[in-house]
Amino acid sequence: MSWWRERAAAAAVLVTMLAGCGYHVAGHSDLLPHSIKTIAVPAFSNVTTEYQLTDEISKAITREFMSRTRYSVVADPQDADAVLRGAIVSFASFPIVIDQNTGRASVVEVWVTLQVHLYDRNGKELYSRPSFIMKEQYEIAVNAKQFFDETPAALTRLSNKAAREIVSGILENF
Repeated sequence: MSWWRERAAAAAVLVTMLAGCGYHVAGHSDLLPHSIKTIAVPAFSNVTTEYQLTDEISKAITREFMSRTRYSVVADPQDADAVLRGAIVSFASFPIVIDQNTGRASVVEVWVTLQVHLYDRNGKELYSRPSFIMKEQYEIAVNAKQFFDETPAALTRLSNKAAREIVSGILENF
């Protein structure tokens, strides 16, 4: 019976050592100044013809800040300790898979380039990602009777992924 106690003691020591190994969940560190309590995320500017992304990305970033951080998100940049400003600078979609039977596209890829900057209330830049490229793929029904436009869902997925990456980048300062 003593060998069970020895094993249990060894397991307890191992668990205790691993608990202090420095492991942390990504996105929970906070390298922004402690003076920042509120962040404003106004709609991104947009120089493309893809108008859906303007509000979609800002909303996704707001949700991400609210669900993952201690910061309050406010509507008015004048009331914020920091403001996240962004721009959609390019949008491109193109077929990447062609159906051999019909010669029509069956998979499309969307590329969006963003510029993202976080400023404190004094205008000091706290985070910058001047050329942030996001990609998302979606399928297109080859049969015209089964066609369903997957573009809005793909843009929502792209916005959510962009929001996760932007907030993680801000929190982890890279």
